[in-house]
Amino acid sequence: MSSDDRRDVIVGVLEEAFAPLMKAAPAAFRAKYRTMARDPHAFYRGSACLYYYDVIRGAETDDPFADGAASRIWVHGDLHVENFGTYLNSDGRMVFDINDFDEAYLGSYTWDLRRFAASLALVGWQKALPAEDVEALTERYLRAYLDQVRQYVDSETDDFALHLDNTDGPVHDALVTARRQRRADLLDANTREVDGTRSFRDDDPTIRRLDDDERAAVEEAFERYLATIPPRRRAERELFYDLRDVAGKSGFGIGSAGLPAYSVLVEGYSQALDNDVLLSMKQANAPAISRFVDTTDIDAYFENEGHRTVVSQRALQVHTDPMLGYTDLDGVGYVVSEVSPYEVDLDWSLLNEPSDIEQVVDLLGRATAKIHCASDEDSEQDLVEFQVEDAIVEAIDRRDDEFVAWVVDFGRRYAEQVRADHATFVDAFREGRIGVSAT
Repeated sequence: MSSDDRRDVIVGVLEEAFAPLMKAAPAAFRAKYRTMARDPHAFYRGSACLYYYDVIRGAETDDPFADGAASRIWVHGDLHVENFGTYLNSDGRMVFDINDFDEAYLGSYTWDLRRFAASLALVGWQKALPAEDVEALTERYLRAYLDQVRQYVDSETDDFALHLDNTDGPVHDALVTARRQRRADLLDANTREVDGTRSFRDDDPTIRRLDDDERAAVEEAFERYLATIPPRRRAERELFYDLRDVAGKSGFGIGSAGLPAYSVLVEGYSQALDNDVLLSMKQANAPAISRFVDTTDIDAYFENEGHRTVVSQRALQVHTDPMLGYTDLDGVGYVVSEVSPYEVDLDWSLLNEPSDIEQVVDLLGRATAKIHCASDEDSEQDLVEFQVEDAIVEAIDRRDDEFVAWVVDFGRRYAEQVRADHATFVDAFREGRIGVSAT
């Protein structure tokens, strides 16, 4: 493909994916595109739609390892090295896991693995690691994934997790950091107290006060959200769900540009001021995968994209945020989840030597196997009603070495493509070819 043809593909795919949002919030998308222009990995993070164009319709569709049922399981949809971190699960345990399930959908398990492999290759290149070291690290990730999948086959339970007692190195450090976080500090940074009641800070530039009509609509949406929390996950005391304040919110990240969002403050487990709870209510968008596959039977399963995101996350994460739910505003789906003080992302800026990264990728491979293998007939949804671990083992069919080499090779080649695409994107953005002007 010529450079001009590839530029046309990049521009066309991005415009098709984001045109309504670019029109609704051009300034937000200008900021998103500036972030993507920063470096190849930032571009990769913001262009999942281009990746899925390539692996589903474009030049990278050949997949000898996605036979049978393994080609249609729950997948994360945007698996890159920076989508891992800590959270406090519904059982009260600090867990290290994959996060950010906005792109979750049904597809091939290989799509997640190949997306991660290219991400790792890009980060390795940016850290100037030798190519052979990056390939060895990718292989470690894949071997750990396969080992954990086979452990699921041999185990009677899918209840595997990475936590303080079975991790070490940077992953363990992230869990310890999360454990030291305090809810009161998060609340103090985002709210103020007047006459014994908290409300959002008026000096926060990311907060927008609502007029009466919009506030009433958001409060009604909040009431609809409460009905989507499974009874077993709800707090015993209704006081926990008393609404204290609501406001418009911006600044949720690169993937949320142009999507309306709100912050919601609710009463905590008691009337003490240090345990109130912050919630985000964010409009859900169509996942990148869905733009390139037949979605007829899948779409009929969901009420809206908020419902799709919540069902996906509960399938993939199992012991998820107990506040996770969904609602709608003006017929559009929203995801509601806690803004938790216990979320700490893995800091890749501190990981610069292969020896530092080795123990990390081992655990990331196991975490990836966990989300795939937990999202099957043992979960609450019924779109995947078979044992995923058995389907993956059957698809690979004792070709472990061939499979690993295939994914490693893809990661290397596609990272090279992304670096070239990034330069093309920057030029197209500067020239005003991608929906919004650069100034």
